[in-house]
Amino acid sequence: MTPTVPGFDLVRLPGGDGVELAAAVGGSGSPVVLLHGFPQTHLMWRHVAVRLAERHTVVCPDLRGYGASDKPAATGPEVYSKRAMAADVVALAAALGHERFALVGHDRGALVAFRAGLDHPEAVTHLGILDVVPTLDMWDVLRGVPAAVGYHLFLMAQPPGLPETMIANSADAFFGSFLDAWANDPAALPPQVRAAYLRASAAAVPSIVADYRASAGIDVAHDRADLDAGSQLAMPVTVVQQDWGARLGYDAAGVWRAWAPDLEHRLTGAGHFMAEEAPEEITGMIRDLLLR
Repeated sequence: MTPTVPGFDLVRLPGGDGVELAAAVGGSGSPVVLLHGFPQTHLMWRHVAVRLAERHTVVCPDLRGYGASDKPAATGPEVYSKRAMAADVVALAAALGHERFALVGHDRGALVAFRAGLDHPEAVTHLGILDVVPTLDMWDVLRGVPAAVGYHLFLMAQPPGLPETMIANSADAFFGSFLDAWANDPAALPPQVRAAYLRASAAAVPSIVADYRASAGIDVAHDRADLDAGSQLAMPVTVVQQDWGARLGYDAAGVWRAWAPDLEHRLTGAGHFMAEEAPEEITGMIRDLLLR
C-alpha cells in the first residue's frame, strides 16, 4: 500500500483543462494548500500537514504529471507550464469550496505556487516558498562549476526523446540520486517513503521531463513578461532556503525581494527536503506567515 498523510482523506478533483488531481485533505479551519517538489508526491507533507490540520483545512495535491494525478501528454509547451499547473491548484481549491487560501510550495511546487501568486492574487492570501528562486532567476544564478548541482535542469531541457529514454532506462538510480544527495538527514526518508517516491517517479518520466522542459522555455517567457510589466507578489511571502546564495554567489534575499515587497527570507540548516527533515521548523514558518 502506498503511504499517505495519516488521518487525511484521498480525493480526486478537477484541475484545469480536463485534468484531475489526486489530493490528501484533512483538518478544519482556514485553508492551506501544500505543493510538493521533485522527485516526490504529496507524501512529503505528511508531518507538516498533520500539525497544520490542528487549526486549518489542509489540502495536499499531487501536481499535474506527478503521483496519482493525471499525466496529460505534452502536446504543447503550455500543458506543463507553471501557469497551467497553477490554474489546476486554484480550480482544485475552488472545487473544495475555497475561493481564497494560503499556498506553500517546495521545489517544483514552489515554482507553481509562485506562478499562482502572480496569476491569481485574488485567490492566494499568503505565499510560502521552500528552497527555490523563480525560474527566470534560476537560470541566471546557475553559473560555472557550482551550477553542476543543477545538471538535471539542463538534461531535461533538451528536446523530447533523449532525456526521457535516458531517465526511464535508469529511473531508480536517477531519481534515487537526488533523494540521497539532497537530504542532510537520510533517516527523514524512511525506506517505505523512498520506495513510494521512486515508484511514482518511474511511472511519470515523460510528464516530469515535460514539467522541467517547460521551465527552460514557456515558464521563462511568462516570468520575463511579468518582470517587464513590473508585476509583483501582492501577498505576504516567506521564503525558506538553504544558503544557496553563498554557495552559488548571489544575493538570494535580494532576488526574492524584487518579486515580493512584503518578504520574510529565512535560511535553514536542514537539507533540501526540509519539510521532512525539520517539520517543526517548517510548520512554525507557515504558522508565522499566516499571522502576517
